[in-house]
Parts: sequence; C-alpha cells; structure tokens
Amino acid sequence: MGTRVMNEFAYDPSKKREDSGENIRQKRDIDEDLDPYPNVSPPQSQPPDQLQKLAGLSVGFCSIFAEQLLSHPCIVLRRQCQVHHSGYWYHLTPISLLQTVINVQKTQGGLVLWKGLGGMYIVRGISMVSETVISEVTSLPREALRHSSLKKLGGHILLKGLVFAVMTPFYAASLVETIQSDIASERPGVFDILLEAASRIHTWGAPPTSRQIALWHLALPTVIFRLSHYIVNSIAQFTVTSAMHLEQQEIREQPGEVGREPSAYETYFPDLLATFTGGLLADMITYPLETVLHRLYVQGTRTIIDNTDTGLDVIPINTRYEGFLDCFTSIVSEEGLQGLYRGFGALVIQYLIHALILRLAKFVFEKLSLELNRRKPNPSRHLRP
Repeated sequence: MGTRVMNEFAYDPSKKREDSGENIRQKRDIDEDLDPYPNVSPPQSQPPDQLQKLAGLSVGFCSIFAEQLLSHPCIVLRRQCQVHHSGYWYHLTPISLLQTVINVQKTQGGLVLWKGLGGMYIVRGISMVSETVISEVTSLPREALRHSSLKKLGGHILLKGLVFAVMTPFYAASLVETIQSDIASERPGVFDILLEAASRIHTWGAPPTSRQIALWHLALPTVIFRLSHYIVNSIAQFTVTSAMHLEQQEIREQPGEVGREPSAYETYFPDLLATFTGGLLADMITYPLETVLHRLYVQGTRTIIDNTDTGLDVIPINTRYEGFLDCFTSIVSEEGLQGLYRGFGALVIQYLIHALILRLAKFVFEKLSLELNRRKPNPSRHLRP
C-alpha cells in the first residue's frame, strides 16, 4: 500500500503540473483513508447489557444460595444450644463448639447438621404465598419505600404482623425439625412439617395433659420478635445501600468518570453487603427474644436433642414455663443474662462463613467488571484532535 501511494505522487516530467490546490485535496483524501482513527467512530463491539446483568444476577444468586447452604449447620447448632436449658456449656464463642461438632459428626454422620433444611424452604414458600394472599384480600401494601406515607408504612407493618401470626405454627414445626436428634427419632419427610403445623393449629389451645404452650399465646411473641427483626434488618439494609450508592455516585461525578455506566460490582454488590449487615445486626439485637421464643415453641413437644455439652448422647427437653415473661425471668434468674445468649458462638461462625462468601463474591464481581470493561473500546480513541 505504501509503495502504491508513493508512486502516485512520484515526479513525472511528461505530465503537466496539476493545480496545487487539487494535489492538496487528493493527498488529504488518501491520508484520511489510511487514518486508523477517523472522525466518525466505528461501530462499538460492547458486550450486551443483558450479559452483564445475567452475570451479576448469577453471582449474586450463587452467593446467597451458598450462604444459606453453608450456614444451616450453624443454625442447627445455635437452636439446639438455645433450647438446652440445663447445658453446662453456654457456647458463647466458636471455640467451645468445635469438639461438640466433631463428636456429632463422628456419631451421626456428615449430613446430620443439615436436618430441617428442606422444611425451612417450605416455610419460606408458604410465607410468601400467605403474604400475597393477605395483601390481595386486605389491600395492604407488600412494599414500602422511604418516601412512602405513614399510612402506607403502617399498612405494610400490619401486613407483616398478620403474616407472622399466621405462620406461627409453621415456625414452631420447623424448629422441632431442625433440633431433634436423628438418634432418638426418625428423620422427618419433606412434607411432615405441614402435618406437624396442622396438628398445632388443630389444638389451638394447649392440650389438658401437655405442657405445650397454647398457639394463641405464642402468636403475639412471634409477631413482636419477627417484626423487630424485620425492622432492624430493613433499616440497616437501607442505610448500607444508600451510603454505598452515594459514594459510587460521587466517584462517577469526578473528572474522567462522567457518563461511565455502573459496573456489575457497583450494581449488585451493595445489595449483598446490605443483606449481610442487616442480618448480622438483626440477629444480634433480637437474639435474647429468639432464645425465649424457641424454648416456648419446643416445650411440651417431647423433643429429644443432641447433648450440646458433649455431642455424644441425647437429652430430652423438659421445661415448665408459663409464658413469655415467665420464661424470660426464669432464664435470667437461673442461668444469668448469658443464658439468653446460649449458642452465640454458632452465630459468630455463621457470619464468618457469610463474610468469606461475601469476600469471594466481591472478588468475582471485580474480575467480572474488569473483564467486561476491558472489552469495551474507548470512544475517545476514535476522535481526531
């Protein structure tokens, strides 16, 4: 190409000298044909937005699923410690739980700490359906934003309270599934949780020959605990998400960043971090309420759990609480304030696992954003000065 162009402009004495202006225009046309960066930008081969969205959603979904799957053994241990009122070890730190976990794994097998996982997902599904049905019947809002009116916020809280009250027997049945020992009882089927919940509903009041707390006595404490957890979780999530989005907005307004589209990391990671922060704060603040409520749920159900002191044998749950206040005062007087935090070490392990998964998700998001941005051509390179 270079030889041909130079030959076109070689000196030929047999030809007449052309007009100098015409030569200049001709040379400019040839130069523009050879210019790799013309004034008009070529079509950009950016990856489609749908690919970035799909990748971000996939990473987020896998992170949440892995967190739920890996943290379930910690939930089982935590609940067993909470209802073990006569246990010598309170397991306030993760260290004291290690030997118990090892012994349980040796005596009962590798999947023993994942018991009740299917029932928990069934309860979540029933909760979503119940919320939809109640919302359609009562016209109460399922969502509330920060700009919503007080009336809408109140209606949303009322809807959540009604759902939690309706779900009380299912919460109790799910608790029993997750804490009962596989040594002393048969492993429940997938839908046995529905039968257990139905039996609690059928005996709305407490049976005359049982220490089981009446269901209508459990509904109000359940609503108070669940609403407290939900409100703390929502406020924490909103605070973290707003702070991160504001910080990202300030970065995008800096010189050289104007007009840049948010990366997959900026789009999806704030929600994952907000979920982690909200869950951690809500679980820590409402932990004493959860301990009291779980003891009331399991009372009178003849449940036998693994011995959380040793992990080698089983023990029955025999308590005589009269209600929420009696249970709370009995724990404080007999076990001390630390009795309300039995099994807190399992909660620490749970969120350490969650933090590691979150760190891995952040790494994947950053690599994903870097790879997608690397494939995008810079439009400024196609503009002539």
